[in-house]
Amino acid sequence: MGQGPLSSLKIIEFAGIGPGPFAGMLLSDLGADVIRIDRKGAGRGGAPSDITSRGRRSVALDLKNPAAVETCLKLMESADVVFEGFRPGVMERLGLGPDVVLKRNPKIVYGRMTGWGQTGPYSQAAGHDMNYIAITGALHAIGTKDKPVPPLNLVGDFGGGALYLAFGLLAAVINARQSGQGQVVDCAMSDGAASLMAMFYGFKASGMWSSERRANMLDGGAHFYDTYQCADGKWVSIGSIEPQFYALLMEKTGIQDPDFAKQMDRGMWPELREKLAKVIATKSRDEWTRIMGATDVCFAPVLDLDEAPKHEHNVARKTFVEVAGVVQPAPAPRFSATPGAIQGPPPKIGAHDREALSDWGFSASDIDALAKAGALGLETVS
Repeated sequence: MGQGPLSSLKIIEFAGIGPGPFAGMLLSDLGADVIRIDRKGAGRGGAPSDITSRGRRSVALDLKNPAAVETCLKLMESADVVFEGFRPGVMERLGLGPDVVLKRNPKIVYGRMTGWGQTGPYSQAAGHDMNYIAITGALHAIGTKDKPVPPLNLVGDFGGGALYLAFGLLAAVINARQSGQGQVVDCAMSDGAASLMAMFYGFKASGMWSSERRANMLDGGAHFYDTYQCADGKWVSIGSIEPQFYALLMEKTGIQDPDFAKQMDRGMWPELREKLAKVIATKSRDEWTRIMGATDVCFAPVLDLDEAPKHEHNVARKTFVEVAGVVQPAPAPRFSATPGAIQGPPPKIGAHDREALSDWGFSASDIDALAKAGALGLETVS
């Protein structure tokens, strides 16, 4: 049994890319017993750097083999959750669609992760994170004045996708445990990204948000909510929105220019940004961190991926851990009574064929028969 608040959950994950593995990592980090169904012959896997694969057990199956399909269905009979990230219709063609699965286990929660969703004119089209957030208004709102800029794949894949999938699965599990009825969770990254934009649609409706980039308070348009380059070429972030925090920014920077009293005069923002930029450029990032770090200025140095794990706050909270020589984020969020934990390293494909199936109720003879039928990938692991 895993360590964490989800230790009673049994989950089947069909191996995929991007948000699916990340959702599986989140659930595993909180203690769920996650068996990942990998494609037999897909390679070896198990690289320590494959962080989002950590904590699961891998069973390799040939899903073109009827015995392998039946194995999946038998596993799902005792699972709380199954989730997949294929295009709509793929699981149905394999004989593993929700109609079939829910007949075998009426209480199961069946999660479906796609970019566009199970329905709609784009549902069968390929896409990536940037495309999914493009139709929600999110991509248009992020970037420079000249062009939208993809915000890594945080907004679509992970924010609008994996987090909404995990949230939806757990909500449906609560309902299933109360009602005895499972259901399908249709998680589209485009839907999730749109949901993340709720506050900004509210700002737009109230007249507080312009469609022009870098013309708004939270998109770098305001001089008091932006990043600034320091004397050493490194950067700091300043988010002094509230009047008392803005006043402290003036104090810590030594700014006495009366123009800065016009904090909320949007017409002054470009000029004030230039003036503030000149002040910040007089000192190094570390000097400004000593002056404004851990104060109510709402300040933080902008750190790269090598620097972030070494920051004093992250070190104090053990935000990052090292596993098999790879620095990676620790499980989040934190629980006072049932803390989560990394349940294990990224698995080699098929590494747990016998162990996982045995734990989930398959006899030794059942497993031997699957191997003999060529349905199981036992031979892929040395």
